[in-house]
Amino acid sequence: MALTNTNLENSLPLIAKGKVRDIYEVDDSTLLFVATDRISAYDVIMKNGIKDKGKILNQISKFWFSLLSDICPNHLITTDISSLPESVLKYKDQLEGRSMLVRKYKILPLEVIVRGYITGSAWKEYKTKGTVHGIAVRPNMKESEAFDAPIFTPSTKAELGDHDENIHPSEAAKIIGEKYAAEVEELALKLYNKAREYAITKGIIIADTKFEFGVDTEGTIVLVDEVLTPDSSRFWRADTYETGRGQDSYDKQFLRNWLTTNDLAYKDGVEMPDEVAQKTSEKYVEAYVQLTGQNWSS
Repeated sequence: MALTNTNLENSLPLIAKGKVRDIYEVDDSTLLFVATDRISAYDVIMKNGIKDKGKILNQISKFWFSLLSDICPNHLITTDISSLPESVLKYKDQLEGRSMLVRKYKILPLEVIVRGYITGSAWKEYKTKGTVHGIAVRPNMKESEAFDAPIFTPSTKAELGDHDENIHPSEAAKIIGEKYAAEVEELALKLYNKAREYAITKGIIIADTKFEFGVDTEGTIVLVDEVLTPDSSRFWRADTYETGRGQDSYDKQFLRNWLTTNDLAYKDGVEMPDEVAQKTSEKYVEAYVQLTGQNWSS
């Protein structure tokens, strides 16, 4: 059964509820992230969830945090629930496999997106304007084609229930300042490039991804939230990839396609049929197995 909400009965204060994660405050410098099985598409949370999705996301993020730690520090302390306050251990059934104890940082209010291939909203804009986030790119590109080099294409960070807005990179400086905008662009491109090079050896193309960053008391940028999961990225099968069409995907594109086909995109209160939930779950498991080389066991 999918876990769509957590309830620690005031053992820890719930300070935020995102599209997927419930965030609890442990102390002044530490948070508990619990990845639920909620799933969203087109910035709308579905009525039902995907069994074990939160656990899979948690384990994928843990994998990437370790692999990318040489490029950028991150907020992860541990995924071992025995390190949590004793008061919450009685909720092991809600926390096991889906929890992260993390350091608390000031969050930069920007969705830091890197695109290696033209797809999604970027393809939609390109077809009408010949640009991506207002950036001029080469003419006559085909859907799903690689850019000459990966590009930094930020968006606003919307409140829950609102929609993120694609912006030109120059707008990022107005939101977080020129110094941080330049730093997150450089870091995000390095993170994406290393991840893309690794993933292709596992038969996965990372078409694009979204990072989030925080800042510590010394002004150092830190990688936070989730990283390079099927929720924050487009993962394509390398063995069936070809330009000029949409791709076979390991992420929630299956769900997006179902919503679009049934004219349900951006609509609240949508409940996925069992078949859609099951096939989406299978895509998440495939992504985990392909990337980590580990079998999945819930």
